Amino acid sequence: MHKPRTALALLATLALMACGGAPDLSKPPTPFGDFRLGYAIVVAKDAQPVGPSRKATPEEWKSALEGAIKAQLGRYEGDKLYHVGVGVHNYALAVPGIPIVLSPKSVLQISVDVWDDTAQRTINAETKQFTIWEGLNPGTMIGSGLTKSREEQMATLSANAAKAINDWLVQNKAWFTPEAVAARKLLPPMTGTEAAAPAATTAKPAAKPAAKAKPTAAPAVVPASLP
Repeated sequence: MHKPRTALALLATLALMACGGAPDLSKPPTPFGDFRLGYAIVVAKDAQPVGPSRKATPEEWKSALEGAIKAQLGRYEGDKLYHVGVGVHNYALAVPGIPIVLSPKSVLQISVDVWDDTAQRTINAETKQFTIWEGLNPGTMIGSGLTKSREEQMATLSANAAKAINDWLVQNKAWFTPEAVAARKLLPPMTGTEAAAPAATTAKPAAKPAAKAKPTAAPAVVPASLP
């Protein structure tokens, strides 16, 4: 597993801005295979604010991200259950500044693993690291610290994070082919050491998944992205 970028590296990139608008959930999701979201499990106990930032609690990040992931990935109606594990590392929620001269941007750093419910294994060989930006719009052009509340900033970052995870799964649709699923079933379940998540096994999902298929309660070992 790769370690997340350092806080210093994140701070060095705060002057950059990523383009893109808010995810449009009214459009049909892009298919990538037989997929149904089981649990979205977010652990944010070690999340650290970087640079000038409004503060957010681990519970607030957990609620915002789990809700956004369920809204984004819960649109898929396949039969095969997968769980998404997210670790929150660093964040900056922009504070009010002088427009143009000093207009800090909000950013979030997370790591993600996807868990095959049947095989009890992660489907990605390496934990995926994401750096998430608010995106370009009239509000963020002058710094969202002036135009958005802390809760609105978190909601935007969480929605963009969920969209980034969705895009990543689409890019790796080979993970969800019948051949890949069958190959994982032949492997032994991952142990706690393999998943490298000793504290994450106590994480509980915020809500039960839809009733179409039943997961094995919660993953016996939560993915390695969770500290």
